This record gives sequence, C-alpha cells and structure tokens, in this order.
Amino acid sequence: MSTSQKPLELILARNLLTSISTPAFLVDGSGTLVFYNEAAAALLGRSFEEAGQMSADEWIKAFGPLTKEDQPLELDEISLTQAIQAGHPAHGSFSIRTAHTDKELVEASAFPLVASPDGASGAMIMFWPHGVNGSR
Repeated sequence: MSTSQKPLELILARNLLTSISTPAFLVDGSGTLVFYNEAAAALLGRSFEEAGQMSADEWIKAFGPLTKEDQPLELDEISLTQAIQAGHPAHGSFSIRTAHTDKELVEASAFPLVASPDGASGAMIMFWPHGVNGSR
C-alpha cells in the first residue's frame, strides 16, 4: 500500500461526514486531521480546502480543545483520545477556538474506526456548540 493511499474506512467515513450537517472531524490513527466537513468549516472559520491536513499538534493549537487557562491540551491529555486509542466511543465537553468567538464550549462525541485487531485506524469526532457564552 502506498503512503498516500488511505484505509477504506477513512474514505467511507469522509463520504459520510460530507453529507451531514453536524460539525465533524476525521482523524487517522496517528491523530492527523485528514478532513472536516462544511458545518465544521462554518464554525471554525476556514474550509478544509484552505486548512488542509494538519498534524495533531497543528489542529490542537489552531482549534483546541483548550484548558481552563485557554491553553491547548496535549493529544494524550484529551479524554476522547484515550478512549479512542482503547477502541471505545467517548463523549465530553470542551472549549475550542472558533471564527465567531475566542472560546466556545462544545459537546463532542468520538467514534473509533476499527478495521483490524491492531486497533483504531482513525476516528470521527462530531461536536455541538452550546451557543452564545456556553448557554444552550
């Protein structure tokens, strides 16, 4: 398999995410952001075509999730990451940076993409903003 060829489950997940109106990310097994949909682009303030693929460090610095002190978390500190690496879905609340606010509280659900006994080949992360100033 060439290094540019993506696993089938990532291709299929990207197709799914392009057709939903919920903001969503797609990351590969190393945490690289390989796609986000138009709903996420509207919230984040730039299209995926503009941003392109980003390493975990790059997307965390750009968007979050953030600590209470508004600093980006490390990938391994994110509770969703720990669950995904163990092959489990997870849900949590986080603050992220968006185009509309310096900080926005979101609910996020992550689902591992598992294609083999070797573990997750990636994950889909869907998120829902709480609204203005964190209110629903």
